[in-house]
Amino acid sequence: MAKRTFSTFETFLIFLLVMMTGVTVALLTLLFITSGTIENHKDSGFLTTQSPPATQSSLAPQGSTLTQGPIPTQGPTATQASPTPSTPEPTLFQNFSGYHIGVGRADCTGQVADISLMGYSKAGQNAQGILTRLYSRAFIMAEPDGSSRVVFVSIEIGMVSQRLRLEVLNRLQSKYGSLYRRDNVILSGTHTHSGPAGYFQYTTFVIASEGFSNRTFEYMVNGIVKSIEIAHTNMKPGKIFINKGNVDGAQINRSPTSYLRNPQSERSRYSSNTDKEMLLLKMVDLNGDDLGLISWFAVHPVSMNNSNHLVNSDNMGYASYLFEQEKNKGYLPGQGPYVAAFASSNLGDVSPNTLGPSCINTGESCDNANSTCPIGGPSMCIAMGPGQDMLNSTQIIGRIIYEKAKELYASASQEVTGPLASAHQWVNMTDVTVWLNSTHTAKTCKPALGYSFAAGTIDGFGSLNFTQGTTVADPFWDGLRDQILGKPSEEIKECQKPKPILLHTGELSKPHPWHPDIVDVQIITLGFLAIAAIPGEFTTMSGRRFRESVREEFAAYGMPNMTVVVSGLCNVYTHYITTYEEYQAQRYEAASTIYGPHTLSAYIQLFKVLAKAIATNTVANLSTGPEPPFFKQLMTTLIPNIVDRAPVGKHFGDVLQPVNPTYRMGEVVEVVFVGANPKNSAENVTHQTFLTVEKYEATSATWQIVHNDASWETRFYWHKGLLGYSNATIQWHIPDSAQPGIYRIRYFGHSRSQDLFQPAVILSFESTSSTFEVVTAL
Repeated sequence: MAKRTFSTFETFLIFLLVMMTGVTVALLTLLFITSGTIENHKDSGFLTTQSPPATQSSLAPQGSTLTQGPIPTQGPTATQASPTPSTPEPTLFQNFSGYHIGVGRADCTGQVADISLMGYSKAGQNAQGILTRLYSRAFIMAEPDGSSRVVFVSIEIGMVSQRLRLEVLNRLQSKYGSLYRRDNVILSGTHTHSGPAGYFQYTTFVIASEGFSNRTFEYMVNGIVKSIEIAHTNMKPGKIFINKGNVDGAQINRSPTSYLRNPQSERSRYSSNTDKEMLLLKMVDLNGDDLGLISWFAVHPVSMNNSNHLVNSDNMGYASYLFEQEKNKGYLPGQGPYVAAFASSNLGDVSPNTLGPSCINTGESCDNANSTCPIGGPSMCIAMGPGQDMLNSTQIIGRIIYEKAKELYASASQEVTGPLASAHQWVNMTDVTVWLNSTHTAKTCKPALGYSFAAGTIDGFGSLNFTQGTTVADPFWDGLRDQILGKPSEEIKECQKPKPILLHTGELSKPHPWHPDIVDVQIITLGFLAIAAIPGEFTTMSGRRFRESVREEFAAYGMPNMTVVVSGLCNVYTHYITTYEEYQAQRYEAASTIYGPHTLSAYIQLFKVLAKAIATNTVANLSTGPEPPFFKQLMTTLIPNIVDRAPVGKHFGDVLQPVNPTYRMGEVVEVVFVGANPKNSAENVTHQTFLTVEKYEATSATWQIVHNDASWETRFYWHKGLLGYSNATIQWHIPDSAQPGIYRIRYFGHSRSQDLFQPAVILSFESTSSTFEVVTAL
């Protein structure tokens, strides 16, 4: 092997990596090795949430107001009431054909500052404001007599963590007893890469999040539980209709050379190397009035790339936004009774960046097995979306998905009928014996990440010079790993072949295990529809094999013609699941298939057990499986909570850069305020906003809110300075649909103050820009 040489920049990066790793390990050891404990999940009680009161705004001069307590954010616009069920279960009317249906939506945004964004694992990609709110959308379906019910929750976060699910189930049990359980509640992440991190318990994800944030964790848990509460309270008799159709122009396969490893006989059965089909459930009451929808479609929400710093729900969230705004006319985003969830599916190798990968320095294609460029290597190989910039691409892809959903919704006529059922097991995924045929078996492995995991993808490359498709280890990186973390065992290296192991996470346990051993497998059924809760990211062909196998298992035991949908990123995150053939190529998705080459076969085998149990009505005979752990003493973020400061002679909310007096449609209104850290606001009640755009109504002499920070037309940027000083910039991108008139922008924030030897106090403040006029032409 030729001697490897490194550039000055690579040497610096290696030195920096060693130093950062050393510091991290030292801190982890100091803080947690002696004090960390593991226990099974226990009842911790239910933490309540509330909505801020609606307030009537009036004409006010430019300036700021400092108050203590929750901020008034809603104004005169109608809002969705907070659920306060007086009994665990409302009385259900039984004499009808269909299901009891409840839908609910609640804010689960968490921190929008001083926290990493979850998805790209790019150092320095931290939250610095908000483009859109993140929501949890819950759907409850119960049989007419209430004997069985199932819950599906789509959450606009990167993925559902095991800790998040355990805590949500615990609080549901505290409030509702055995009504909502591990077997009949599915939590699914949309997989936006622009949501906050910090809500995990396994060390790999804690490090990627740069610590655990209890502030964000609680915000998310409360939002998820609240969405279920709202759905529970709103249950009414209704019907569900199903429809399917292909979506064109919204996706490409980002690892086509891996896909080609699958047998040609198998590939010839499909017209595309991505799953183009959207499956949609339309929910209406018995009068035919709309209640909500759930849609599953396979595409990565990575239209917003790893240079983004604004919290947002990406392309799938934009589709939800468009559909809900269409159905909830007169309501602000995030409000109104109609709920539209665009959930994830087998998106593992599917990108929305439809122009494909090209070398950004030369323009030539880099759609090759290693996703690398002749000049500059893999860091130059980037896939681009169809728009002028990432935000425009997000809206283009989101609108394509929305338009297809709108078409399918309008024409949905096949009713979903039949009993409801659910099945769940916890499984030790590191020790599953897989039957390859009647005589030969294989085993799953302890978790490990391969070299190509560090390479990233064409949607977001890694920070070091790793390359996709690497099947041979590098002595330098192996030696560095061995010195810092210890050597991987021969057993794990043999089991994971041909993956060259970069991180043997299944053999690392300090301060806590680096990856989960215990994983959820779960199916819920609505008549002829089976929703499989996948704890990770299936690739296209993995999803196809899985659906076919589970459908055949249902048919073998008396339930023919089942429709099986893959719901991704559910219940616990375990990275990717490729086919055995794709695993051999060791691109990013395969290197991130942590339980080894037979992971897909193991999942198929496990889910077939659930399908058989449902089909034969023997779910009660299923073993629970080993209960997952719930860790305490997690490493918290190293970013301190410091007091906020305003410049001398200024107050929080004072205007530093005023608006112009006049704007036209298509222009951008911008105002800069003396700011405070937005993470303070995450400690307060949900359904708040950092901003409003308000229009003066002369007939009633009131200000009416036309936009909040859940609107895609607004931006909230937080600019962090030194020693607690900061500015907040609010933008309104005036749409063509805006009505001419007099407007103003309001800013709502919370500042942290603390006297010596006293606990910190968080005070709310609000501020108002000067008025400005929007005209059709100047």
